[in-house]
Amino acid sequence: MRYAMARRPGRSLRIRLVAATCALLAAVCATIGLVTTVALNAFLAGRLDAQLAAAADRSLVAAGGSPPAWRGTDHKLDEGVNFLLVPGQAAETLGARISDGVLQDAAVLDGAGTPQNVPAEVAAPLLHVPVDGRAHTRTLEDLGEYRVQAVRTADGDVVITGLSMDAVRSTVNRLAAVEVLLILTGLIGAGFAGDSIIRRALRPLRRVAATAVGVTQLRLDRGEVADLARVPFIYTDPETEVGQVGAALNRLLDHVGAALTARHASELRVRRFVADASHELRTPLAAISGYAQLTRRGDERIGPRTTHALCRIESEAARMTSLVEDLLLLARLDAGRPLEREEVDLARLAADAVGDAHAAAPDREWRLELPGPGCPVTVLGDATRLHQVLANLLGNARSHTPPGTRVTTEVIGRAGEVMLRVADDGPGIPADLLPHVFERFARADSSRSRAAGSTGLGLSIVAAVVHAHGGHAEVTSRPGRTAFTVYLPAAPPRPARRAAVLQGAPDPRRPPGRGAPARPDGAGAAHSRG
Repeated sequence: MRYAMARRPGRSLRIRLVAATCALLAAVCATIGLVTTVALNAFLAGRLDAQLAAAADRSLVAAGGSPPAWRGTDHKLDEGVNFLLVPGQAAETLGARISDGVLQDAAVLDGAGTPQNVPAEVAAPLLHVPVDGRAHTRTLEDLGEYRVQAVRTADGDVVITGLSMDAVRSTVNRLAAVEVLLILTGLIGAGFAGDSIIRRALRPLRRVAATAVGVTQLRLDRGEVADLARVPFIYTDPETEVGQVGAALNRLLDHVGAALTARHASELRVRRFVADASHELRTPLAAISGYAQLTRRGDERIGPRTTHALCRIESEAARMTSLVEDLLLLARLDAGRPLEREEVDLARLAADAVGDAHAAAPDREWRLELPGPGCPVTVLGDATRLHQVLANLLGNARSHTPPGTRVTTEVIGRAGEVMLRVADDGPGIPADLLPHVFERFARADSSRSRAAGSTGLGLSIVAAVVHAHGGHAEVTSRPGRTAFTVYLPAAPPRPARRAAVLQGAPDPRRPPGRGAPARPDGAGAAHSRG
């Protein structure tokens, strides 16, 4: 329970491996993409700076002259930026002249090579370009980013030449988009491919896990255990990690199988010993009790002390006989001896048992709650043993509760099962004893006295008999409320049984090898305590 609370929710190994592989691949691709993008940006920026340096040199050479003739005499341009008309200047080349710290003129060449004037407020950032002959980046409103370089002419004016960075930015962005698309596509493809590869690689591990799960579903606490499944030989290769796990699991299962075989053999020896000893003790116990009764009823006069001793001999012989009978019954149930199979009306059985309990202990309040006439509470089983279940539960309540306790017996029919509950308002069962009440020779402490001389086998017989009938027993207890609940499979409806017989299926009421079934009304069922 503590482990379940401390365990954190996790994912399967396959998902974690695929996620780790994709994460590593994504990191590598992102690093490659980032380095590629940065390298391309640096390369394009360097080439743009080289072009800018050449354009600035041309602008400096032509800074003081008039417009060249090869540009045409009909073109009107302020003389301040006539250096833009020098051959070799590319489209979107920016030119500006600053004189005495005042921006005189600024223009940009369009795609046709025609200068377009730039308003002073747009070109204002150019006033702060350092005149150091190096390239700088400036952002001009409505024009975008420019790499600009400022040089000083012979007359002291500052000539600024700039080239647009739109082409560089567009190329870098296009490369980044292509890289992102390729990385995402590659990660998706790698995820599916990796999942398929890892799923195939982990198939032996799933086979090992399936073997372990199959073993955990077996009942290993009692009875003979069939040959435990083993991991196939092909999954036990010691050269692989999964093979090492499979081989280790097979060795573990070998040890477990050997231990279970030894445990079953020991159980058989103990069970045979208990059955033989119980059977052999019945005759001498009957003889002891008979001789004690014969001595007391003889013609010889015996003293009161001898009479008391004989009474005690008879009492202890009866108690030991009851213990021996209980041990013999448990040994037979453990050995899987078949029980009688007939229709048993639990309502009638409960009424008889409660009546017996009331006669035995009239100082307690005995209540019986039965379902209505339209709710059958019939089961297929051994009436004698089922009566013993009720007698043991009522006797347990009688033995471990004080006078005046209310004991309620309920019989409830539900879908496919019948529920039998015996509840009392006594002091309850100690919490440390509650998980062990159905174990053999379980003893209560002083909170539930043993004044009646219980053998400690009554509730274990209840659990064994109920289990032999295909049901189970439960107990809940707190001060003022202790309830033992028995669940038994309900008998199938008679039309269903008749249809099964007509189709050739065996009658579920009739055990193999028996003759005629029991009477439908359940008459003739034994109601002794057994």
